[in-house]
Amino acid sequence: MNSKAKGNRAEYKSIRLLEAAGYRCTRAAASLGTWDIVGVGSTDVILCQVKTRDWPGSVEMETLRAFPCPPNCRRLVHRWVDRKKLPDVREI
Repeated sequence: MNSKAKGNRAEYKSIRLLEAAGYRCTRAAASLGTWDIVGVGSTDVILCQVKTRDWPGSVEMETLRAFPCPPNCRRLVHRWVDRKKLPDVREI
C-alpha cells in the first residue's frame, strides 16, 4: 500500500469530520509544516496532526506542544486505525 496515499485519505477524512462540526478547513499539502490541517470555526481554531498508525513520538509531540498559538486555538492529533469509522483523538 502506498503510505502517502493512505495519509492523504486520512487527512481528507479528518477534514470531512471537522467540516461536519462547522469548521472551514485547509490542508497543508506535503505536510512540510508542523500541522496537517487548519480548521477555522466561529469561536475557535483547530490545528490538527493526522496519523494513520502510531501516535506521534515524543520529539514530535514536544514540537506540537511548543507551537505558539492564540488562546482560542485547540491542538488535536487524529489517529486513524484501519477499518474504523472515527479517529482516536488526543488534545494537546
